[in-house]
Amino acid sequence: MPIAPERRLRERLAALAGHLLIALVALVGIGGATRVMEAGLACPDWPLCYGSLLPGRQMNLQVFLEWFHRLDAFVVGVAVLVLATASWIHRSRLPRWLPPVAGSTLLLVAGQGVLGALTVTQLLPFGVVTAHLATALVLVALVSGCHQGLKGSGSIAVVLADGSSGLSFWWAWATPMVTLAVFGQCLLGGLMASQWAAGRCFSSGSGCGWLYAHRLVATPAAVAVLALAALAWWRVRSERPLASLAALLVLVQIGLGIASLRLSLAVPAVTVAHQLSAALLVAVLSALTARSWLGRGEQKPLSLELARG
Repeated sequence: MPIAPERRLRERLAALAGHLLIALVALVGIGGATRVMEAGLACPDWPLCYGSLLPGRQMNLQVFLEWFHRLDAFVVGVAVLVLATASWIHRSRLPRWLPPVAGSTLLLVAGQGVLGALTVTQLLPFGVVTAHLATALVLVALVSGCHQGLKGSGSIAVVLADGSSGLSFWWAWATPMVTLAVFGQCLLGGLMASQWAAGRCFSSGSGCGWLYAHRLVATPAAVAVLALAALAWWRVRSERPLASLAALLVLVQIGLGIASLRLSLAVPAVTVAHQLSAALLVAVLSALTARSWLGRGEQKPLSLELARG
């Protein structure tokens, strides 16, 4: 049986969004490695690096990290442009929410480029560096939501534990609230990292307030994720895989956070893995949020009739 053009289009855009999500999470990880290795200014100019697209004689680990970070950002920008353009051209055959969301993502990418330039030209001001990370995580969240909304050809059906396909009010609001809590924790971690607060606290005793605040807020954020996973296993059967993955990631986050502190941030791989798993956690929670709200919309009688038809 031939695949309908609308379904084929959605599948292709879903695949693009999936690859874009992987590139964005990798970009956050590479950005973390660039910061940890103090390579943020390894390329002293922007957008080129030592005046060329591919620096040769100056190439070392630090230069490579900063150069590859920019290369990945460029690939992400092109992919977002393709997604936004396709969603507007074919908007009559796609969900109504996709064109504005894809357009907003494109604007954020443009803003991210400006922030990336400012981090170099303004010599890594902590406010700009933190805004750069926050924008990256917002992009991860939006693309993750787009991927969930486009994945497959049918509607998202959130199935409760009793087998019904309803959606409780509390679940639709619990998912975004937990996502915001984790995002806030990531933002606090970014503020701490951009000021090198943990390192200064270990070496000279200054900046410890940021470290204590990060650890303090981490507890309720982690508890919220674990509680969401427990609620999914209790009431929302269809969301158990993603909720379980979120719980696993938050446990990994806790372990990596403890390890990085015990090692006094001396092992860059542990610190980078901590940031990378945070980006993955934001992606998973954003997917749950998108599924909860798209599933909530599907419960309207008109939408159910269209789904049956």
